[in-house]
Amino acid sequence: MLRSRPLVVTATVLYLAFIGVVTLGPQPVDGSDQGWVHSLVTWLAQSDLTAWITYELIEFAANIGLFVPLGALLLQLVGRRRWWLVLAVGFALSCGIEFVQLFLPTRVSDVRDILANTLGAGIGAALASFIAASKARRKTTRPDFPEDFRPDRAAAS
Repeated sequence: MLRSRPLVVTATVLYLAFIGVVTLGPQPVDGSDQGWVHSLVTWLAQSDLTAWITYELIEFAANIGLFVPLGALLLQLVGRRRWWLVLAVGFALSCGIEFVQLFLPTRVSDVRDILANTLGAGIGAALASFIAASKARRKTTRPDFPEDFRPDRAAAS
């Protein structure tokens, strides 16, 4: 299957490298209290309508979003019937990332990241599966014409 999908394999490897840089690089995306995410959260906290949006919530959502494309790519590689394998790989990769982060002085390991990353991989797999099923349905759906009906004959009469 991998040989028949070289573009998907390449995209998956490149995205895995991107995840590695983002999660294991020396500088977190918004590591300081003066970062743009902290500024946004401070601004949002000024309104009662948006005060519930915390840094932790944004970080959790970002972790989900980071793994959605990976879940979609992995599903393309393993197929829709093996969707559970996408969850297993997302979980294992996330556990590996969090384990390595234990030894990186600029990173913080968090069990919630494992949950968010695995959830993101699952969402990506679900979206890719839904899109693939929709495309397959469109290919097999035919108009409800009688078997002997031909549009060119109907226009002539």
